[in-house]
Amino acid sequence: MKICIVVSNFYPKISKMLLYGAIKNLKKNKITNIKIINVPGTLEIPVVVSKFISKYDAFIVLGCVIKGKTPHFDLICSSVFNSILNISTNSKIPIGNGILTCYNKKQAIKRADPDKINKGGVAAQSVISVLKSFKNEK
Repeated sequence: MKICIVVSNFYPKISKMLLYGAIKNLKKNKITNIKIINVPGTLEIPVVVSKFISKYDAFIVLGCVIKGKTPHFDLICSSVFNSILNISTNSKIPIGNGILTCYNKKQAIKRADPDKINKGGVAAQSVISVLKSFKNEK
């Protein structure tokens, strides 16, 4: 099983925690064939997933968007989430979404922290669950 993690490094500290949580969960489930692709921001995630969709069994997307004072937050989140959903449903390849949408860095850090909410690990577990359900249907 090959898993690709596409991680936005716009907030490096948050991204590192998300990535650690995802990898920890994958390894706990004996998944070690993992490719990590770094991108500058969340807006770049869908095109990378789309480019490599046929090369992996599943994807995990990680990153963080923090709300500012303009509608940029809403536009980015809506565009990225819709793109990811469309890619996943059209390709029938699971994509675990670990992109945080937060009001501030404190909230993001709490959600990314592998010892707290661990949204990176949650995204990995989502992919693992979907892959298991695919396997059970064969």
